[in-house]
Amino acid sequence: MGDGREKLAEFIASLDGARGNDMSRATSPGGEPRESDIKDANGAKLSRSRPRTYPYFRYLPYEVEDDEERQRNFDEIIKQLYVAVEAGDFAPGAVHWTRELRAWLGLKFDPTKEQRIKLVRLYYELSLAPGIDVSTAERFASMFMVLTKRKHYLRPVKDITLDWRPLFRELKVFVLPSESGLIQATNVKRNYRTLTKLCTFAQLYFDPKEIPVILEEFLPYFNTSFVEGAFVVSGLFNLLLPTSPPPVGEESLLPQQYLPTLFHLWSLVNRSKVFDTTFLDLFSRLARDSLPAAHVSFSEYGIFTKDQSTLIFTAILRLLEIPVGQATSPYSTTVDAGAGLGVMLERDPKKHPVGHQVARWIVMSLSPACIGNPASILSNLEGLIQAVETFFHPSNSGAWTKTLSQLVYYLADFFVMRWNREKSGEMEVPEERRLNGELKRRFVLCLRDVIFMGIYSKSGTAMNFSLSTLQSLAYLEPDLILPGALQRIYPAMQGLVEVHRTTSSLRSLQILSRIMVRTKGFRCHVTTMLGLALPGIDANDLEKTLYTLSYMQSVCYNIPFNDLTEGKENISGSMLAVDWITSEVGRMEQEGANVEMNYATGLTDEDEEMVLRSSTASFAEFLSSFLGRVFTLLENLPDASRVRSGSPEENVVNTLPATFTPLLGSLSSELYDLALNKIADFVGNHVIHQARDAMAFICNSLCKINPQKALKRLVPMLISMIRTEIDENGAASTRNTGTDVLPRDRGLVWSVSMLSMCVVHVGDAVLPHKKELFDIAVYMQQKCKGIPTVHISNYIHHLLLNLTGTYTVDFALYEADVMARGLGPKDWGRIPYPKDLNIKWHVPQVAEIEFALEVFRSQGEEAIRSLTSLIDGTSSVKRDGSDKAWSDELSRNLVLLRLLLAGVAVLFDSDEVSRGSRGEVPTTNGDAEMILANGDVSQEAENGDLEAALHEDEEDESRPTFRYPDGYVLEKQGDTYDEVHALRERMGNLFHQVHEFLIEKQQDDVACFSPLYTAYKSWFIDVGIEKSAHVLDRVTRLFTADIHPYKVSGLRKEYPRPLLLRRANVYHLQRLRFNACPRPPSSMDKLLLQDLAQSSLSSYTEVRRNAQSAIESASKVIIGARPLLIPPLLKGLEQGLQDSDFARIKGAMYTLLFGTLAKTISRDWRFAPSMVRSYLAASDVDRPSVQKLCSTATFQIMEFGRSSERMVILDHDIVSAVAPADGDLSLAIDRKRNQVKKKRAAGELKKANLSNELVDTARRSHWKKASRTAAIVVTLGLKFDTLGSDNLIDLLTNGSIDSHPGLRSMYSGALVVLFSLLETRAVCQHNYENYLLDKQLILDKIEVTTRREEPSWTSEHLASFAKADTEFYIDHEYPGWLVWTSKMPGYKSNPRSNQDFDDEERRVITRIGAALNQSWFSSFFAYLKQEPRDATADRFRIASAMMLGYAFDLMHDGHTAATLKEVKEEITVTFGDGSDKHQHRATAEILGGLLGSVHDKKIEIRSTIWDYCMSILLEVFNDGLTPENSGYWTTFLHLLLQGKDPRRSWPLVEWLADFKLDMGSNAAFKESSKIMLLQQCISDAGWHFQLEKPVLANFLQHLDHPYKGVREAMGHTLAAIYRTRYHESYEDVETLLNVQKASSSIGTAPYVPTEEFVHTIHQIFEQLEKWRHERKPGQQTPSSYTSASKTVLLWLDSMLSSYECTQLLQFFPNIFMEQLLHMMDVKEDQELQGLAYHVFRHIPNIPYRLGEDAELIASLIRIGTSSSLWHQRLRVLINMQVIYYRRLFLISQEEQQNLFDCVASMLNDTQLEVRLGAMTTLSGMIRCSPVALRDSIVKDLNKKFTDMLLKNPLPKKPRGAASATSTGTNTPTPEQTKLVLTRHAAVLGLGAVVQAFPYTSPPPEWIPAVLTTLANKANSDTGMVGKSVKSILADFKKTRQDTWHMDLKAFSSEQVEDLEGVLWKSYFA
Repeated sequence: MGDGREKLAEFIASLDGARGNDMSRATSPGGEPRESDIKDANGAKLSRSRPRTYPYFRYLPYEVEDDEERQRNFDEIIKQLYVAVEAGDFAPGAVHWTRELRAWLGLKFDPTKEQRIKLVRLYYELSLAPGIDVSTAERFASMFMVLTKRKHYLRPVKDITLDWRPLFRELKVFVLPSESGLIQATNVKRNYRTLTKLCTFAQLYFDPKEIPVILEEFLPYFNTSFVEGAFVVSGLFNLLLPTSPPPVGEESLLPQQYLPTLFHLWSLVNRSKVFDTTFLDLFSRLARDSLPAAHVSFSEYGIFTKDQSTLIFTAILRLLEIPVGQATSPYSTTVDAGAGLGVMLERDPKKHPVGHQVARWIVMSLSPACIGNPASILSNLEGLIQAVETFFHPSNSGAWTKTLSQLVYYLADFFVMRWNREKSGEMEVPEERRLNGELKRRFVLCLRDVIFMGIYSKSGTAMNFSLSTLQSLAYLEPDLILPGALQRIYPAMQGLVEVHRTTSSLRSLQILSRIMVRTKGFRCHVTTMLGLALPGIDANDLEKTLYTLSYMQSVCYNIPFNDLTEGKENISGSMLAVDWITSEVGRMEQEGANVEMNYATGLTDEDEEMVLRSSTASFAEFLSSFLGRVFTLLENLPDASRVRSGSPEENVVNTLPATFTPLLGSLSSELYDLALNKIADFVGNHVIHQARDAMAFICNSLCKINPQKALKRLVPMLISMIRTEIDENGAASTRNTGTDVLPRDRGLVWSVSMLSMCVVHVGDAVLPHKKELFDIAVYMQQKCKGIPTVHISNYIHHLLLNLTGTYTVDFALYEADVMARGLGPKDWGRIPYPKDLNIKWHVPQVAEIEFALEVFRSQGEEAIRSLTSLIDGTSSVKRDGSDKAWSDELSRNLVLLRLLLAGVAVLFDSDEVSRGSRGEVPTTNGDAEMILANGDVSQEAENGDLEAALHEDEEDESRPTFRYPDGYVLEKQGDTYDEVHALRERMGNLFHQVHEFLIEKQQDDVACFSPLYTAYKSWFIDVGIEKSAHVLDRVTRLFTADIHPYKVSGLRKEYPRPLLLRRANVYHLQRLRFNACPRPPSSMDKLLLQDLAQSSLSSYTEVRRNAQSAIESASKVIIGARPLLIPPLLKGLEQGLQDSDFARIKGAMYTLLFGTLAKTISRDWRFAPSMVRSYLAASDVDRPSVQKLCSTATFQIMEFGRSSERMVILDHDIVSAVAPADGDLSLAIDRKRNQVKKKRAAGELKKANLSNELVDTARRSHWKKASRTAAIVVTLGLKFDTLGSDNLIDLLTNGSIDSHPGLRSMYSGALVVLFSLLETRAVCQHNYENYLLDKQLILDKIEVTTRREEPSWTSEHLASFAKADTEFYIDHEYPGWLVWTSKMPGYKSNPRSNQDFDDEERRVITRIGAALNQSWFSSFFAYLKQEPRDATADRFRIASAMMLGYAFDLMHDGHTAATLKEVKEEITVTFGDGSDKHQHRATAEILGGLLGSVHDKKIEIRSTIWDYCMSILLEVFNDGLTPENSGYWTTFLHLLLQGKDPRRSWPLVEWLADFKLDMGSNAAFKESSKIMLLQQCISDAGWHFQLEKPVLANFLQHLDHPYKGVREAMGHTLAAIYRTRYHESYEDVETLLNVQKASSSIGTAPYVPTEEFVHTIHQIFEQLEKWRHERKPGQQTPSSYTSASKTVLLWLDSMLSSYECTQLLQFFPNIFMEQLLHMMDVKEDQELQGLAYHVFRHIPNIPYRLGEDAELIASLIRIGTSSSLWHQRLRVLINMQVIYYRRLFLISQEEQQNLFDCVASMLNDTQLEVRLGAMTTLSGMIRCSPVALRDSIVKDLNKKFTDMLLKNPLPKKPRGAASATSTGTNTPTPEQTKLVLTRHAAVLGLGAVVQAFPYTSPPPEWIPAVLTTLANKANSDTGMVGKSVKSILADFKKTRQDTWHMDLKAFSSEQVEDLEGVLWKSYFA
């Protein structure tokens, strides 16, 4: 059967074609597709390298356009796009054509490969072009992703390469800000998420030849001195490093050239989860892309080496974060907290889960080479799954459950994908690497057991993943998966086990059904399973009902319900099948979980076919039972709580039609008749109101399958029921209030609902019943009132949809020719070929159109007549206000008209609709921009005034350009055509009249406005397709849900036939939707839009909401709707503000600012100024609801002021590549360019005027309004060119000392923005282009040449940091930490000249400087000193320091009115006596600004300022620090030193480094706070801090400091010093690569301790040992030993929690371990014990390199076996288990054995706690060991402990010995004690072996014997031995509650008897 499966897979795979949308980019390697260069008949290259699977165009029931037309339209789009881009019209121009292009592609049209390449380049360029608007760039980026979404579109490197530099340039701004120079605050950055997403798509196309350049570029930034650098570089590698295979012959680019370096970088940042995921992601992509490349060497470990592979597996084990014993997490949060800006480069873990990366790496590294080798990726995978197996069990769930289930899901999914693609040739993998049958079998076996546990998971997510995995595994190896699945499913379906297992079994059946139906032997079980599933349809358990129905749906899509026994004499009924199934189920029970069913070999084809045929004899019986159960379910359905609430009832109602359509479609004609009769009888005899919708859906399914038969039976019956209800029961004779249907009316509503659903989507079968259907509609409309009328209108709507629509009417499982020849067993599970379908469509015929028109006319005319009479007062229903009859009647007719319009939407032609009633030519507003999309400009704008230039309609944004055939059925300009459109026009006119009437006479009649505006909405949008019902979205969503179970990775559109047919229907709807694009407005459209604008300002909330909703819909389909709507709304808002009409204000603001109009206003500066003014006026309105709207809209309004694109820098070669070959477009481009410029200039002028006006408003307004005004002014007024007007500058400078704190912070923030803009402008040499390109001229910045080739260079360079004098400062921590570059950036230490300012900048500086007088500083300082309003703001505020920094900068250059002397006076006043913390905060901020302002000044100024500041600082640091203020000063220090050369702050750094501990001082805080400042200094200076020697000497001398605070500070500072001492400093990148490659495949070991460090550690611990002996045992007071130990522990803890933890590895075995154990024994000092235990638990989490752990394991074993203290023996056990687990892939066999021997020997320990600990550890170690090792260990231990128990029996009591009651006082003899110990060890040993398999079901075959031995031989022991036996037996039973019925079969009857009497008789009964 295996061969058959493979042949089948090959056949499936050979079906060429592109599967819709399931090809994950993250998966398939970038290999070369097969048809790389297919040419068509003309020799031109085809558009796709792989033909489409589905011939969309061929299946449509009408003629479609030819390829030429598509190409013509494509050329037009590209031409217009080119014109827009060249002219600088990005939004709306280029954005509009991008949308057109996307729509063109969405219709399944394909550009040629060359065209796609040009477009990909263009959009890549556009999305990263400097200067482009951010939101516009996002649109372009999105289009780039669409064009590169599938890998088979373009082959990486062969077809196209992209440049990584533009992306790097943009990312640099985020992650290397110091490198990209000054950041201008007003320049809105791009969204970094978009950039990282762009990388995901573009990375594939980066050229591998660029790898050396990328390494040269990124590696110098790598450093752990400031660990953010390391995170940034690893993130950049992951996003930008090309992983495509290099060209053949380029040896230097092969992965193994640089992999050792990457592994080395990985080892430089230990204990980081981010690093682990980043490198795994990178390696897995490398594995994927290198798989097809034959020239990249490949082994049983893929492209990696054994060492690399084991390291990766160890990291995978860490990433799963499985809890082991008492271990802490392998990750340290402090390391990842240092990622800083590197966080921006991480991929989103929700979209890129770690399981996905792990699985990709494993599956893409598999090959047949794994089979023969005992050690390989495959065996490691088996080991990994084995190690975590028990964590899949439902009883053992936790944080790891989702990760594990995801991991196995992705493993199986990737394997299936690779298997299928290799078979189809889509993945060109070298022959020797291709997956084969044996590899596949081993892979499935590896995952099988854990999946059978996972499908019963308690977590819904985990269960979903597990079920999908089960499906993939069954697809690969049905014979391995299905027997086990059936063995578990049968008992569950027969109700023998817990309910939740039944649910899981139903879901398993659903996903396995397709594979079962196609697999020999197993398909015979299908009909039995269907019968067993029937009880699942149960009104009391709706969830189970849902799964049962889904299972049945999935079976019905795959098998025909035909009785195959007909005409076969040798098969009588279903007896044969029943007997066969009974015997098979018996066999499963007998053989248990490991049952094997070799149907492929053990069952002949003839026998199997007979059983299958026999099993189909019971279909009729099944169908009757099924319908019976469904009817019972419907009778008992609870009322659905709310529509679309997602309640279980609703889900069941939605699932019923999804089940019934395939079920009824698969029935033979006899069975269909049976179903029809049963359903018709049920409908005729019942009225179940809450099941109405469900039953109507079922009727619809019934009628769709065989319309003639079904309608003949149902229509007459339903019509007579309706007449009976109306005539005899008086249904719907009166109106009713509320929304519930009256009991009297329920029968009528039931029948009408059934009828509605019977006549939709059934085609022309309604024509024989034409008269009855027409008459009943008229009759009901005349007779009925109240709620039923909505259902009646709905019936008419459905009838019209049925008659006018084009849709598929084919639901058969097989083609007609197959049905004709008769169905047989071979048709079960048959897969249709997507290219060989014959689809039956319903295309409206003349008779149907006439009937539809008749209905439309008669119902429409009647409704128009009724409405007219209602509003002109001639109706019999009077508007007297006493009851609601008039409103009801009006609403009823409006609803009817709306549904009539929607019902014939496909008959409306948008061209005709736009012409309107009088054949007018469609107009727009005569706007210049109107014709923008077509590259034409009206004369008016060329010569026009400001307003004309500002015209901004988005019509061009949504201007229709192309139409494609969509099967339109009316003849253009024919009678019917004219009549339909004329009637629509009359209806629109009537809507307007009704609106006028209601506004005038019935303004408070809210109930009438709602249907009116819903009708408006339908009038606007239901043209060409019924948009109001979201038809396409709904159909697509249902289709997607139905095909989901049939998606198989690597296969395309392997769906059942009915689903393939539905795909054609969806495509037809897509064409309709494409053609229903925006249209020009007719005069009626304009009139109705004005009505809506009027009503969106209504006093009634409900009316406003309905009108606003209609506006939103209408403005999307009417070109120019927005500019039409905005003026009346703005006018209304102004009027409302004048009259304080709150409802009007809210209506206008909501409509204008919270919908699609806002964007138009923000871009159209005819409207924006008055919008801003009105918004600000609304800020004064005293109404909370209005204020809430204002505050929500603030951000939106601020956006108005954003600069439009001044300049966009593009590569014109890339742009001109898409230019059309023929025709000169320069004229059109120039015209467009001038127009864009004119519009921009006019807009900027308006902005400037508004800005000046608002500055005055801000000055004189209340603070709330002022703050909103200021926010707008800042975005409006601050521009690169003009910086800011004098008026604005005065506002900001005076505002920053405003009395209101909110305004103050806003203005000073804006002032900082202005300063930074000023500075940026100056360094960019006042040139905007330089600014965009980041070209900056910083005067004191120099390039320092490094002498990297000299060996002494690094030490000389570092030594220079220990002296104050230098020619230049090195502010960055790179280059040099990892590798040197030839030059490094430096800054002159004594700059001679200041920055050059131009006139504009000087004007601003002078203006600001004039305002900064002593009084300004005095006020500013005083406000700094104020107590903050909330506690969270009580911290050093960087913003204040920055603001002052800029102000002082002006002062030093002599631009301010205030002098240094005056400022000093103010500082003295501010600091006062320093007694208050607020004085300290203010002073710290001022000094921060003052010192920050001189770092680029001349040396004289610097010295003056530093001398002055140091006097204050020394005063504070010596005596003024308190716990309240030390935080301010620490931040001050951080601000001063971070990212700066320590020599810039030399006086302070030197003073801090001279710190000496004062052992005589009792001011602990004073000492510790100085040390904390020193630590801050060291951390900020990093490896550039070179004054550490005296500090170290001083600290190491006084480790035993008496004060806790000082010790903590010392511990952390020592760690900080040693952390920053490490650096590698390779000469260059090439040297680094060579050294790492030469060293080993995983690079060199980092953090090797220096001799000096080793000596220091030895010295410290020798001193500690000495002090330990000096301390008296039991001493309660602190001693030198306890104090020094705590300091050392704090230091070690800090180092072990950090990335350099491996520096301490060599000290663990011989120094740390024993000392830590001694410290834990100091009972008198609990703090010391706790610290020591905490550090001790770090040990197993530190990653050792391969083969370096022998000494540590030896020392653990030594202590465990020989330590005299039992506490120590117990504690090492904790670490043994963790080390064993964490190093599972790295530990040598010898060490494994030693650990097992040690733990087993510890079972003999004299201390009970140690013995119990050893038992737990032993069972844990056995549990996670690889199978081969585990089996041998279990065998040895089993024998050893059984012998031990048997050879040491308890001595028999001598006969007649005193049986008097023991007093319990006799002491056991040593021999007795030894015997008890030995027996206990044996019992615990056997217990450990049993407990190592807690969930294995059935239990391993040796377990029953072990349990029996324990029960028989040791159960009667007294004391702890007997107790242990009982607990072992009890635990064994407890963990197996779920599977006990199966597990019990593993015991023989004798064994059960032996165990029965032991403890709990009932347990083993």
